Amino acid sequence: MTFVFGLFFSTANSMDNAQSMDFTEQAWKEAQRQNQVTLLVVHADWCPTCKAQHKVLSSYFKDNPNSKINQLIINFDTQKNWVTYFKAPRQSTLMLYKGDKQIWFSVAETREDKIFKFLKDAESAM
Repeated sequence: MTFVFGLFFSTANSMDNAQSMDFTEQAWKEAQRQNQVTLLVVHADWCPTCKAQHKVLSSYFKDNPNSKINQLIINFDTQKNWVTYFKAPRQSTLMLYKGDKQIWFSVAETREDKIFKFLKDAESAM
């Protein structure tokens, strides 16, 4: 279990939350295998909508430090193969999965109440 914990929480990235890390195929497969709730964030550093989403997501995880939701950050510019794989139409796409089942998909959503609602709903279903 220590290895899995380290796998999900050891990598730093631009989202700077304890629950987030850069997307890797290994991390994604492990999240699916463990049937975890995972938020995939298609992010670009130059994107103003992504910056707004980052602010909302940071606020959520700051307000919910015991959240069990993992974030995997897909870099829109350097991970095009995964952007295509997940059918993300552009940067600022948010996708919430429980294991391998998608439970929410949103593009360019920045309203705190909407994002918080979907994350809280996912938390309560855990």
